[in-house]
Amino acid sequence: MSASRIGETTDAYGPDEPGPGSDDLLAALLDGMDAALCAFDADGVITHWNREAERILGWTADEAVGRAGLAGWAARAADADEVQGRLMSAMHAPGRQVHEFALLRKDGGRVLVRTQSAGVRGAEGKPAGVYCAFSEVHAQIDLERAIALSEALFDDASWGVVLVDVDLRPTVVNVHAARALGVGRTALLGRPLGELIVQGVEELEGALQHVLAEGAPPAPAELWVTLRRVEAGGKGERRRCWRSGFLRLASPLAEEPVPLGVGWLFQDITEAKTAEQEASQLRFRGNQLHRAGRAAAECEDPMEAALSYLDFALAGFADHALVDLTAGDHPARLVRAAATPSGAPGPCLPVTGGAGIPVPYPPGHPALQSLDRLGSVRASGGPQDWAERRQWPKDTVHALCTVLRSRGRTLGVATFLRGPSRSAFERPDATYAENIAVRVAAAIDLAQVLRAT
Repeated sequence: MSASRIGETTDAYGPDEPGPGSDDLLAALLDGMDAALCAFDADGVITHWNREAERILGWTADEAVGRAGLAGWAARAADADEVQGRLMSAMHAPGRQVHEFALLRKDGGRVLVRTQSAGVRGAEGKPAGVYCAFSEVHAQIDLERAIALSEALFDDASWGVVLVDVDLRPTVVNVHAARALGVGRTALLGRPLGELIVQGVEELEGALQHVLAEGAPPAPAELWVTLRRVEAGGKGERRRCWRSGFLRLASPLAEEPVPLGVGWLFQDITEAKTAEQEASQLRFRGNQLHRAGRAAAECEDPMEAALSYLDFALAGFADHALVDLTAGDHPARLVRAAATPSGAPGPCLPVTGGAGIPVPYPPGHPALQSLDRLGSVRASGGPQDWAERRQWPKDTVHALCTVLRSRGRTLGVATFLRGPSRSAFERPDATYAENIAVRVAAAIDLAQVLRAT
């Protein structure tokens, strides 16, 4: 809107003259508005017309201000009376009125606008005119859709949504994300992510930093994290896999994009990934058993075949393997028959020079428990000398002992050991070890029969 229409100025301000008056300030404010605005006096003559109104309809302030109504230039003659009547009715009505009209652009095109109009009161409180703010309907609908989308994401979305600021601290957390993180929606606001994420927070924060610096990645990322159980008083952890997408947020009000933070959307896919990993593991182990069977079939010595089974079983399963066999009529006495090197990984080889001396296992040793139960026993490390006291390599942290049985007889125990870089043995691992033990025991049984003859 032209400043001269609001308050006339004659020349530039001198060094001793006051600054811009209220009329100039009003002109600047009106022209800086994102919404189009026009105003009518009590007789329907246009008194104000800002630059956004010019952008939408094409008519300048000089062309619009001073016209009586919209007929014949900004509205079709057939529509002008109805449009003008609705707009001016706001002068005598309380509050704001909302209407939609089809107006004319300067180039002859039509544009559908949504208007909000309200009456203006004079100094004595009498109706003095009407102001009308308007925008293109499609722009208004886009805004409403954006607002509706935001509200849906932060309330009902099936994805977790977290907005973090440039310091990587959450500012908004939706219902789904709060449930996934195990906290209330306001409990995490302004706090470091590391207070809830025990492992994986470095990868997550690295992704957020990358998005702030470089923008959104081209595809979702799968992040494994370990969460602290807040509901258990901070005790216990749970491991989750989140398929995550990231969006860099920038202010639409700045001339240049100013980063406001990152929008992080994620979905829990732990069950699907776990099932996928288990299926892959089963395929690999089944393939290893198949290869081990074919290799053992080519061994002339049954004991060599037994050790071949163990070598194939170690791949991706354990770091070390031990074979202890029962000594004569004393099933509780175990003699070391084969072992992998205690240092660097290597093949399982027969033990020579032991002269049949039993391994000095202490009472309650997992190998002895396996003999008593005729099944598998799992154990994990405790004190620093935990492994040495059990006659295992000192880097052992997890152990799995399973009994060797063939033709209804107990032949000994096979022990699988893992170092600190691996997780503890679980029930599926015990099942796999038992499948290996059946084949190893059958080969050892054959070796003993052939030796006896």
